[in-house]
Amino acid sequence: MAEISAQLVKQLREMTDAGMMDCKKALVETDGDINQAVEYLREKGLSKAAKKADRVASEGVISLKVAPDFTQAVMLEINSETDFVAKNDGFKELVEKTSSLVQDKKISTTQSLYESHIDGVGYEEYLKTQIAKIGENIVVRRIASITAGANGIVNGYVHSNGRVGVLIAITCDEAKNALACAEFVRSICMHAAAMKPQVLDFKAFDSAFIQKEKTALIAELQKENEELKRLGKPQKTIPKYVSRVELTEAILKEQENIFKEELKKQGKPEAIWDKIIPGQMERFIADNTLIDQRLTLLGQFFVMDDKKTIAQVLEQKSKELKDNIRIVDYIRFELGEGIEKKVEDFAQEVAAQMQ
Repeated sequence: MAEISAQLVKQLREMTDAGMMDCKKALVETDGDINQAVEYLREKGLSKAAKKADRVASEGVISLKVAPDFTQAVMLEINSETDFVAKNDGFKELVEKTSSLVQDKKISTTQSLYESHIDGVGYEEYLKTQIAKIGENIVVRRIASITAGANGIVNGYVHSNGRVGVLIAITCDEAKNALACAEFVRSICMHAAAMKPQVLDFKAFDSAFIQKEKTALIAELQKENEELKRLGKPQKTIPKYVSRVELTEAILKEQENIFKEELKKQGKPEAIWDKIIPGQMERFIADNTLIDQRLTLLGQFFVMDDKKTIAQVLEQKSKELKDNIRIVDYIRFELGEGIEKKVEDFAQEVAAQMQ
């Protein structure tokens, strides 16, 4: 059996917010494997936080440029070692010039950027010169570039602190309606910046992922219910399903028939069933798609109208314009996300990338 050190327990606690003894038990059960221990705690409903190991304390900025006619947009993550340098005028100028270069030359990868030219020199040489002036390592970590289709537009939003950015592209059946949606699309970008959807919709999930998340979600709800019961408060319903991935046409039809039987028993006239059942089905779907509401853009309830999901807001806008508006691209950057902390601090990470 692996030795469970106090440092390892502390690390797991920082990653999950679970209790110290729960962390120690999880590490014992998983023979000291910290990743398995995180999953163990999630399955037991004891992990209150996302994997904090993925949230490196990086610095820098998310930069966004959208064309005036909303036909094209780019977003970059440019990392620095410290927040102090991220606020430096020299760094800000570098970000502006790099973003303009990426947009003007329609650059879509960091490799293409480093092979391009700016101010009469290769970009890589330019960047090294700026690093020497600024006194800190700087890395253009990633680039997103979207060009709208013939009947679409693209818009974006960067949070005021420069740490979160979103790009969304839509398409319409009628080209004339696309431009009228520019501000609407920006409002959805603002929602995504705040609510952190990981993917566009449930189609990005496979059944194995859903089963894993379902186990963790049910354990979490059961744990919450223990506390609610202790406090004498109403307990939360444990859902049978958690995503539209699970809600097949057969299941939805079966539920619709259940509602019809209930209305029949209540003596409700059949003539009004069509006015009652759609609302019941909406509620049923909302109650059984909790994972979608947490992780998908279309499944989340809109922050500006929390009675409608983003999908329903799109449907409403489509009816207003007598069109069919669809989101065709969704990209969200958060500063430093997904960087594995293989070194002691982010400064060393950046330095390693510059080697």
